[in-house]
Amino acid sequence: MPGVMDHMELRKVCTEADDESNDSLDERYMEPEKASQFTEDNDDGESREFLSSGMMKKKRYEEYHDEYHPGHTSFGMSVFNLSNAIMGSGILGLSYAMSNTGIVLFLILLIAVAILSLYSVHLLLVTSREGGSLIYEKLGERAFGWPGKMAAFVSITMQNIGAMSSYLFIVKYELPEVIRAFLGLQENSGEWYMNGNYLVVFVSIGLILPLSLLKNLGYLGYTSGFSLTCMVFFLGVVIYKKTQVPCPLPVLGPPSSNLSVNVSDLSGMFSLQNQSQQMDFSRADVSPAAVDGHNGPHSAGVHVEPHPDDEDMCRPKYFVFNSQTAYTVPILAFAFVCHPEVLPIYSELKDRSRKKMQNVSNLSILAMLLMYMLSALFGYLTFYDSVEAELLHTFTKVYKFDTLLLMVRVAVLTAVTLTVPIVLFPIRTSITTLLFSGREFSWTRHLLIAVVILIFNNLLVIFVPTIRDIFGFIGSSAATMLIFILPAAFYIRLVKSHPLRSPQKIGAAVFLVVGIIFMIGSLSLIVLDWIHNPPGSNRGH
Repeated sequence: MPGVMDHMELRKVCTEADDESNDSLDERYMEPEKASQFTEDNDDGESREFLSSGMMKKKRYEEYHDEYHPGHTSFGMSVFNLSNAIMGSGILGLSYAMSNTGIVLFLILLIAVAILSLYSVHLLLVTSREGGSLIYEKLGERAFGWPGKMAAFVSITMQNIGAMSSYLFIVKYELPEVIRAFLGLQENSGEWYMNGNYLVVFVSIGLILPLSLLKNLGYLGYTSGFSLTCMVFFLGVVIYKKTQVPCPLPVLGPPSSNLSVNVSDLSGMFSLQNQSQQMDFSRADVSPAAVDGHNGPHSAGVHVEPHPDDEDMCRPKYFVFNSQTAYTVPILAFAFVCHPEVLPIYSELKDRSRKKMQNVSNLSILAMLLMYMLSALFGYLTFYDSVEAELLHTFTKVYKFDTLLLMVRVAVLTAVTLTVPIVLFPIRTSITTLLFSGREFSWTRHLLIAVVILIFNNLLVIFVPTIRDIFGFIGSSAATMLIFILPAAFYIRLVKSHPLRSPQKIGAAVFLVVGIIFMIGSLSLIVLDWIHNPPGSNRGH
């Protein structure tokens, strides 16, 4: 056997192994000592050329091991972490999205976005293997230099700051209601401990910051599992309440008080009158026996005589197109974005391989798809066109003092609070990669970056009145970049094991074009909606 293996033959062997093997990423790189063994006893030009290739390989190997550490997180914990990263506050708005698309169109869009998300995770995992990095920004840098690195950084930061803000908005508006219910108050008394702005800061300092200081995401697997359990409980209650809430929907307080409720001003809803004795049900016949609730079929204690005009209100719609439909696809895209967390979770997966991480992604996205479908469907079939952009607040039209819904509120608050640290990790990784690349780990820097991120998000939540338009913009821009454009572009640029005209590269190119068209189309529709219905104005269904 010749002492020196032909360079092209060696490259061929490496390419085949990379294309077919499911071994872990670090096995792709030979130890530099082994690479240099082929050149020790040879001094000809071909050997010197291969020596220079070996030195490049050694440099890549050392760069890779700067970010490499053995994974210690189990398969199950990785599924919990990725599922928790996927499922956030978006689940509360899916019923509203269904009311603006219809059941059939919504399910088609939801399944399509889930499949596209799975495909983009596949592209990302293959690219991370051939690109030799488990950090999104480094893949961007190796593909397109500094512009690629900045595109990844800006997209991840925008997406995750939007997600964190949505979680903290829920804390801001739901926690005062939980405290009010526990204290037995009819309405918000205005005390400091009922002020959502103060409560957001306290929760950020007391719960979110300590969890964000953990060095590895794997430690958050237990909190992720508990968070998912809370959301499963939420889903169960939504399904159960479908059998309890009457249609047409009764409203609390004088009829006029509910004619212009806007989700961007949730505090106005909290001031409605709450006692069941004062309930004035629109187009409903309420008898004392029914209000008593012991003999009625519904826990709300309401006997409703439907008005003929209300028949259409209680009939599901299967295809709907209106001014709000433009927000639906970005909201769905936002709901399935987990790509900033995929590579950090992959890097900490025990005995990691691309196939194993793909299975983690498949299971997580499939589980969330099922939960999304059920929560959206039963929430919509409970309230139909009366459903609001935040599902829990729609229930306040029927109940104020309901023990089961109080437990749901606590569960949702727990879930979103425990999700914030998982979303914070990729932002900190992006900032560290951009500004402190190559430096040793520092607990001081680790702490300060987390503090700055939380301060910025708290200021955003305190001073920005509504998150709805931010959702639409981020879903159309950052989420589209992370799901469609960046994985496809990185794959086309970095993956060398398939020729440019191969089915794999053509599929990625089509995926890229679809992402660009989707982003331009969605942003155009949203801007047109802003022009005709400025943010902050009352918008109809």
